[in-house]
Amino acid sequence: MFETLLNGFVTLFVIIDPLGLAPLFLGLTAGLSMTARRRLALKASLIAFAILSVFGLVGLAVLQALGISLGAFRVAGGLFLFWIAFELVFEKRKTRKEKDAQTAMSEHEASEIAAVPLAIPLMAGPGAISAVILLSGDLPGVAGQAALLLVIAAVLLATYAMLAIANRFDRLIGQTGRAVITRLLGVLLAALAVQFVADGVGALVSQWHR
Repeated sequence: MFETLLNGFVTLFVIIDPLGLAPLFLGLTAGLSMTARRRLALKASLIAFAILSVFGLVGLAVLQALGISLGAFRVAGGLFLFWIAFELVFEKRKTRKEKDAQTAMSEHEASEIAAVPLAIPLMAGPGAISAVILLSGDLPGVAGQAALLLVIAAVLLATYAMLAIANRFDRLIGQTGRAVITRLLGVLLAALAVQFVADGVGALVSQWHR
């Protein structure tokens, strides 16, 4: 279970991408005090935790109700995560996130930015939702679901910590350092995505041979 939890933490952390989120967060909260920024970051993290927890706990049941096997979802989710990894490696994800944030901000009041666009879609977007549903399939039972919630909480706690010191951290690593780390994380996510696809294909083949 430890390996599953570790893979889940890394996958979810890379998808939420606190390093790439920090500059966007600074731009969205320009003019606010440090205290106000931390309050917004905490609210956004709590909202994202609630959303991801719900999908993590009931996502598999929804798939079963729709007649979608976990193997099929692993293949689809793995391909989706691989596309996110591609965006990270070739720096296309930052541009898309900025566009999503601008679109959301144009449709909502500035006072709502903790929910939109910070929590949705920047933290609890389609990629993160897919990841928690995939992870929940590997963690059955009450103990597994409790562990899933702990993983989600740990990732969002790390994200909150990053946003709380976003201005200092951004100055520390700079644009070059952020680009290097993001590319490395993208390669790691690509490997995890391929593993998801391989596991999904294996499950589908076993299902067909029954």
